[in-house]
Amino acid sequence: MTHFPDTPSFTGFNTPSRIEADIADLDVKGAVPVELDGAFYRVQPDPQFAPRLGDDIAFNGDGMITMFRFHGGRVDFRQRWAKTDKWRLEHDAGHALFGAYRNPLTDDDSVKGRIRGTANTNAFVYGGKLYALKEDSPALVMDPATLETEGYTWFNGAMTGQTFTAHPKVDPATGDMIAFGYAAKGVLTRDMTYYVVSPDGELKQELWFELPYYAMMHDFAITPDYALFHVVPSTSNWERLEKGMPHFGFDTTLPVYLGVLPRRADATAEDIRWFRRDNCFASHVMNAFQDGTRIHFDTPEAKNNMFPFFPDIHGAPFNPMEAASFLTRWTVDMASNSDTFESVERLTGMMGEFPRIDDRRTGLPYRYGWLLVIDPAKPVELKGGSAGGMIMNTLGLIDHETGREQKWWCGPVSSLQEPCFIPRGPGAAEGDGWIVQVCNRLEEHRSDLLLFDALDIEKGPIAEVRIPIRLRFGLHGNWATAEEIGLAEAA
Repeated sequence: MTHFPDTPSFTGFNTPSRIEADIADLDVKGAVPVELDGAFYRVQPDPQFAPRLGDDIAFNGDGMITMFRFHGGRVDFRQRWAKTDKWRLEHDAGHALFGAYRNPLTDDDSVKGRIRGTANTNAFVYGGKLYALKEDSPALVMDPATLETEGYTWFNGAMTGQTFTAHPKVDPATGDMIAFGYAAKGVLTRDMTYYVVSPDGELKQELWFELPYYAMMHDFAITPDYALFHVVPSTSNWERLEKGMPHFGFDTTLPVYLGVLPRRADATAEDIRWFRRDNCFASHVMNAFQDGTRIHFDTPEAKNNMFPFFPDIHGAPFNPMEAASFLTRWTVDMASNSDTFESVERLTGMMGEFPRIDDRRTGLPYRYGWLLVIDPAKPVELKGGSAGGMIMNTLGLIDHETGREQKWWCGPVSSLQEPCFIPRGPGAAEGDGWIVQVCNRLEEHRSDLLLFDALDIEKGPIAEVRIPIRLRFGLHGNWATAEEIGLAEAA
């Protein structure tokens, strides 16, 4: 019998929902533009069974994919499990078999050596396939129209690494998917792989190299000439796993690196140049771009660890004041003879994370960026519980050209999930389109899908799509057109 623990990861708004559903023509307040034809995909960790060890962090839940299908001014809802090997093994057993987050030492003997991935971090459409992604395993392929799971892919057997990032990028010039995998030879290894995948699923390049130390490599960036890897000391070792400690801990004694890999077909590990700076925390990347020999890398940066569930590796208590992150530009010069950063510049006074851009500007100079903002000036009433460890209560917009910022506050008893930009059309100017994101109605234990004019967010949503069920706090999501998911004829 399944019984979830009475802990923050499994109660309040984080109570597991485990709902697969189809709902046609959701209730809408406002108006959905009739020209919107496609789907917004997002994913949430949602455990199929109570944790094997009695408690766990919310990030270890099984992937549940949500699809919002926009067509003719209407929005339909579909939600399905990402049926990983883990999900199927536990489904057949009727209970949890895999143990703590990223710790294979805590698994049942019957699943030793099996893929532990949960496919719970990103939902990414590319080449007519839906990729459900978790960075400790290969990419899981699903049908973007039906959400039926096809299975893990090694790209026709060409991929030799064991892992695939949750944050691939699409090169706007070539159309290729650029990706990587860390711990590519197994748990805790320093080995990394760099991948280039064509739209038809051909693995065009796989390059192996090593990190300066083992670290959570959650995101990265590209420019036309380079792939950029920021190494931040959320790190681990076998001693931690053997003691049953959280997989990752933050080490304030280690430096931060930015690895710059030339994006040439003949590049080797020896071609990577490592730049070094003092300790800080950074995870997601807004964008990167080249300016002559200089490379700019824009990421929310905090003085110290942002994740209280991955504690300080030396035992220091979590400090919320040092966990505040601000969008920051790291600049390195490939013409220099130094391994130090040229400059580190804060770009905004808005405190936040989960940065997004108009993805057509990936790796290029760009003007607009959106992010989830923590606005401490606004009141917060945690009625119904919190959907996450940080209260992301505001949507923010930065105009890098003029410096103008916009904000929209969701209210005292709501919080927001990651925004996603939808272009008005393939030829639309940068930022011309909409922002879509889930809003957690904490007191009501339900969710709304909000739609904004992307460059005028401060006026509030133009449409609120009422979801009659509660969506747990999700991580990442993306938009795909009807043509990209094979639904253009059925629109």
